[in-house]
Amino acid sequence: MSQPAAPEPVDALRRIAFLLERSRAESRRVEAYRNAAKVILPLGEDEVRRRVRAGTLTELAGIGPSTSAVIEQAAAGRVPDKLAELEAAVTGPLVEGGGTVRAALRGDLHSHSDWSDGGSPIEEMVASAMELGHDYLALTDHSPRLTVAHGLTADRLRRQIGVVDAINAHTGPSFTLLKAIEVDILDDGTLDQEPDLLAALDVRVASVHSKLTMESPAMTRRMVTAVRNPLTNVLGHCTGRRVMPRAGDRGARSGGRARPPSTFDARAVFEACAETGTAVEINSRPERQDPPGELLTLAIETGCLFALSTDAHAPGQLDFLDYGCERAQRYGVPLERVVNTWPVEQLVDWASGGPPGS
Repeated sequence: MSQPAAPEPVDALRRIAFLLERSRAESRRVEAYRNAAKVILPLGEDEVRRRVRAGTLTELAGIGPSTSAVIEQAAAGRVPDKLAELEAAVTGPLVEGGGTVRAALRGDLHSHSDWSDGGSPIEEMVASAMELGHDYLALTDHSPRLTVAHGLTADRLRRQIGVVDAINAHTGPSFTLLKAIEVDILDDGTLDQEPDLLAALDVRVASVHSKLTMESPAMTRRMVTAVRNPLTNVLGHCTGRRVMPRAGDRGARSGGRARPPSTFDARAVFEACAETGTAVEINSRPERQDPPGELLTLAIETGCLFALSTDAHAPGQLDFLDYGCERAQRYGVPLERVVNTWPVEQLVDWASGGPPGS
């Protein structure tokens, strides 16, 4: 049997980081490999190999013993030991089941970059999405009021739109980075961004991030108001619950405890979603599993559309789709009602106000 080809040093470091992220490793472990890739990328292959021969890799800021070992082994034409170990231990499906749903998905409608509280540049998120075979990815960094997550002001969002356009000019027709946002649902149900700017985006995910213990009648009014806003396309992680400590992203060291779900009249919220064509997000993060099973069943019975997304804060977390796909298949979510099984043109038409499935 032939041996796998040895990757280039930058590719080996990126792949290690990806595998660590998808296995929910601590962010500082991941950052060591991603930072090392950033350090050596501008040097070029010849300079990297010269430093390997001279034994001076660790003189570079950001290169330590572990990352230098990976670089040295890859430069020597070997699969690095760390990479081989991870490929053997953590590749393959993250959970059994859900394969039919996963095969039908064309993209992901919830992801974060280092413009807000994600851990990697937009370009790295795009590269990983393309490597996973996605046709599209929605870049949904946070809105201004979520200052703890470095939410985007209107001016920063405008700048980001320009970056997205530039990236799409390079990726070509086979992949689209969607101009999008995860916009906060404010206490009165309004959306935390200028309406004209929201209207200029391709996709808008609206989520509650504050006052999660609001009394049920008030929370219901808040969510229904947001869902009925014509600019809302997806209702994100509707209960806000966390069933296990968060791990594997930059915010995990603060506020990572389990958290009970918000209380609200789910039938009223889902009926509003069904009436307006707003998709209910099936959040694939293993610590969220939102909505819970009984609410997912209710949303199916109510006739809702769905968006099956990762809420990824790092490239490797884009593979968290496995978790959401397993739940969707187990609960019998109709594939034709999952909006990110649609081609990008159909998706964008729906998000701009066209009829579902048009």
